[in-house]
Amino acid sequence: MRVLIMFDLPVVTAHERKEYARFRKYLLKSGFMMLQESVYCRLLQNATAADALLENIRRNKPEKGLIQALKITEKQYERMEYILGEKYSDVLDTDERMVIL
Repeated sequence: MRVLIMFDLPVVTAHERKEYARFRKYLLKSGFMMLQESVYCRLLQNATAADALLENIRRNKPEKGLIQALKITEKQYERMEYILGEKYSDVLDTDERMVIL
């Protein structure tokens, strides 16, 4: 079972930025890995462990903002599609960057 946490927290004031950083650090210490900005994922043994984890997240949530949790099976997670745009890089990967001395 996987738990996905998606959040949108305000970061206007210094206190809100501190709360954002505290919540993000809490997720990382709890074993979550970042999939995208503000989207974190953790693998768990079963639904009971997922429910216990979600209860801990409720206890550690910031005062303001939106946090969404989604429990999905490993089979559903494996069917995730990765849709990528064109890669852009300023680094030259051709012979143009070779300098002959």
